[in-house]
Amino acid sequence: MNVTGDDVRAHALSLPQTTEQFAWGMPIFRVAGKLFVTLPEDETSMAVRCPILDRDELVLAEPGKFWIASHESGNPWVRVRLAALDDREELAAIVTDSWRQAAPRALLDAQ
Repeated sequence: MNVTGDDVRAHALSLPQTTEQFAWGMPIFRVAGKLFVTLPEDETSMAVRCPILDRDELVLAEPGKFWIASHESGNPWVRVRLAALDDREELAAIVTDSWRQAAPRALLDAQ
């Protein structure tokens, strides 16, 4: 099953207080004003928030799926190849986790 940028968009926008904008030449998604997903590379990948230690482990474990863009190496972000995702459930888990990292505490507590 191929996961697409439209699948990313649909799931991201289903999460509370999420907005889509266009910046840096790509679609970006914010929760309560904080960035949590971008769709670079013509929407064939996504960048999501991920603690650096976890990110490094993901890249080592599945380099065909995850990688670190050079300009994001010092930041808690990881890139994900959409075609390498197993299914929409995996996509949803990754996007939702990134959303949780960016969402304000009050919004998380209301869930």
